[in-house]
Amino acid sequence: MENSNEHLHAMQLFARIVECGSLAAAARDMGVSRAVVSYHLNKLEQAAGLMLLNRTTRSQTLTEAGQRYYQHCVAVREHVQQAQREWEQLRDAPSGTLRLSAPVNLGLQWLIPLLSDFRHRYPGIELDIALSDEVVDIIGTGLDVAIRGAPLPDSGLQARKLASMPTCLCAAPAYLRHRGRPTAPADLAEHDWVLYKQHQRLHLTQGRRSFSIDLQGPVRTNNAAARTALVLAGHGLARIPWYDAQPCLQDGRLDQVLADYELQDIELYAVFPPGSGRSQKVRLLLDYLAQRSQAGLLAQTID
Repeated sequence: MENSNEHLHAMQLFARIVECGSLAAAARDMGVSRAVVSYHLNKLEQAAGLMLLNRTTRSQTLTEAGQRYYQHCVAVREHVQQAQREWEQLRDAPSGTLRLSAPVNLGLQWLIPLLSDFRHRYPGIELDIALSDEVVDIIGTGLDVAIRGAPLPDSGLQARKLASMPTCLCAAPAYLRHRGRPTAPADLAEHDWVLYKQHQRLHLTQGRRSFSIDLQGPVRTNNAAARTALVLAGHGLARIPWYDAQPCLQDGRLDQVLADYELQDIELYAVFPPGSGRSQKVRLLLDYLAQRSQAGLLAQTID
């Protein structure tokens, strides 16, 4: 045939001839005249030097060569359609800059790996990531999304819950040998604590019983990684997210205490300004983080 585009068009016409059952039906389906369909069929047969269809005034049947050629035509059509879909996806791909904030330890251990995968999926989206353990003014700093480990303190923002993170009470073995192992909630008030931010009260439950303990300690920090490091160094007890404590429990660097009591989970939220949830790039990110959280990936990677 004269060129590849004409050949490709002729292949698609031939596939429709077979599927529609006649040249006339294929012509109606493709929105062309019967003469055009007949012309392209003849050109295909001339190029191949083979008959593709046995045609009479009342019926048509595929020759052996026609059957094989039809299968190739269908495969080519599927490739063309797939290429068109991918082109449309690229044309309509989300773009722009996403500005995010997260606590340092959460960002390094969980958010950054997920955002790396997110960018591979949506390369048109640029990321501006700020890691800080301080509560950031979302609207004042122009953030699109902030990740927080607590419910919203104000009603001027919107939030989407991503996950519930289990926690446990831990201490270094050396600390417990020196100070003794607590065996009841009342014992906790007699111990030193590595305090994280302003968390100075601990709530525990066992069945229907609940306990509330005021915590005192010689060390305070606003950084989750620093908290774990200080507990490992023997400066006291701490409530630590399970993902952070588990590796240290497994290799013996930390011991869990009062394991038969339940602690409050840390609730992880994506917080964003009113109306920004309608933004395509923000919506895509929130859906992605929620899906990965629900898949259980937070169990080893968050604070």
